[in-house]
Amino acid sequence: MPGDPDLEALGEEVPLLEGIRTTRAIRRLKSDPVPRELIRKVCEAGTFAPSGGNRQPWHFVAVTDPEFRGWIADRYRPIFRDYIAPGVERAKSPDFPESGRRMQRAAIHLADHLHEVPVLLFVAGWLRRGEPQLQALMPAAQNILLACRAVGLGVSLTTLHLSFGREVDDRLGLPDGVRSCAMLPIGWPLGRYGRPPRRSVDTCLHFDRYEAADGASGEEEDRDAG
Repeated sequence: MPGDPDLEALGEEVPLLEGIRTTRAIRRLKSDPVPRELIRKVCEAGTFAPSGGNRQPWHFVAVTDPEFRGWIADRYRPIFRDYIAPGVERAKSPDFPESGRRMQRAAIHLADHLHEVPVLLFVAGWLRRGEPQLQALMPAAQNILLACRAVGLGVSLTTLHLSFGREVDDRLGLPDGVRSCAMLPIGWPLGRYGRPPRRSVDTCLHFDRYEAADGASGEEEDRDAG
């Protein structure tokens, strides 16, 4: 990180709505270390998420040890390759959007370089009635994404580690009744933040009753590009 900025002030002046509109997944990251103070700062933002009964079930485990990161990456890559393979095949079609190909390339880059990402942040939390409290944990993760945007860190959200979730949770030292739900690779971005492509809110905003647009089938469009 260039210079020595005041970490307490970093990100405090980013307008809320501008931050929301320009927070996108950044998967190309430098290997430079991230100060622990900044990881603490973005995780603190996570603790201001809503939770039922103010239970605050979350725990955050930041993996910075190179050997541990390599262990995670070695397990993540084959799962990711299986996951993205159908999308890669679809991308061979001339009708496939170039934006989708770019997204695939970025996701593949992240998988190939996951061991080099300086921080792999796991969002975890106490189970309630045997189930993860995603209604609290995912808002906490979103707060962290926004906070990373504010302080200039690159980040994305993935849940593919859940395929070996029990194994990684044990290695993270999570106690019985606590499970991870998301992994956030965090580092200094090679790219930059900007507005991601989004369809107009007018295509998905309804008042009083859902009104289908002409030609809409009611089925979710397959947007999986990795």
